[in-house]
Amino acid sequence: MVSATLVSGNRMVPCLIFSIVLLMAFDHTALGARIKDIAQVQGMRINQLVGYGLVVGLNGSGDGTQAKFTLQSIANMMERMGINVDPNQIKVKNAAGVMVTANLPTFIKPGQRIDCVVSSIGDAKSLQGGTLLMTPLKGPDGKIYAIAQGPVSIGGFAAGGAGGGVQKNHPTAGRIPNGAVVERVVEADLANRTSVTYSLQYPDITTVARMAEAINDLVGQDIATPIDPETVRIEIPPEYQDNVVSFLSRIEGIEVTTDARSKVVLDERTGTVVMGEGVRIKTVAISHGNLSIQIRETPQVSQPAPFGQGQTVVTPGTEVKAKEEKARLMVIQPGPTIGELVRALNAVGVTPRDLIAILQSIKAAGALEAELEVI
Repeated sequence: MVSATLVSGNRMVPCLIFSIVLLMAFDHTALGARIKDIAQVQGMRINQLVGYGLVVGLNGSGDGTQAKFTLQSIANMMERMGINVDPNQIKVKNAAGVMVTANLPTFIKPGQRIDCVVSSIGDAKSLQGGTLLMTPLKGPDGKIYAIAQGPVSIGGFAAGGAGGGVQKNHPTAGRIPNGAVVERVVEADLANRTSVTYSLQYPDITTVARMAEAINDLVGQDIATPIDPETVRIEIPPEYQDNVVSFLSRIEGIEVTTDARSKVVLDERTGTVVMGEGVRIKTVAISHGNLSIQIRETPQVSQPAPFGQGQTVVTPGTEVKAKEEKARLMVIQPGPTIGELVRALNAVGVTPRDLIAILQSIKAAGALEAELEVI
């Protein structure tokens, strides 16, 4: 299990971490992750569905006349019900065109229900109080796998007038719990398999090798073979040919000590720095200083004398101040743990946002033994 150090830039304090002692108190080699948490059987996955539908019953917050597809949808719906309507004559604001999405599990059966998400694609102001009409949900193959219908729950509201308004959450998107009925299933047969293939969520050669070794040790046979950094093929023993589910339940519970590449993740938007346990820094000298520039505008008003012919003139007065903090040069020695690395960086006295610039410079100098990723 890989420990991590989190630094938040919202609090500008010199100490980059206060829980490193707690993180270092645990030996990562003594902990492991279950196979079911780091890998999955190929073919046993979520399948995405999508469909176009119509939400009605809105209180004047639906699509306007610019959303032509909504007006055409209303005309088509009325025509299927035996009422002929000209789309150009329709002027309603109680309906909205929406896209409906859902996730279809692998082993779900027809008649069961799944949640679906409803999102406006027009200029509707809110879907509050609306009801989704019967909407077919299709898969990538174009086949219908579920039918969605029901009241939309947005978990918020939007109200306003000519001078302003108030809004809570996002009123143009909502959910329908258990709003879609499954009509078709994705075939995934486990009964007639002689082998299964597990795929890691994060490919890694060391983790794949450890996973195969752990499976072979449990079963007592060489049935697991690593194929590549992502997959492990497992031959199902003859005694489990008729009970593959029971065999997979034993495999999923095996704990494996995972491994990962050393990485430093920087988020410049929030000033967040995350460093994995394997991050190392070679001997390097660091000098970091801050430059602060303050610009102040002071308008100066010049008025003419009473009963004079002049005009009032406003002259801007600008005052610029620049201040550069004194920086000291410090040598950081290589350390065996991330705790020593953090303590060395704390000694420089920088804030998390300064740390981002320092780490980028250390990486450019070739002294950071880790992958640097900026998000």
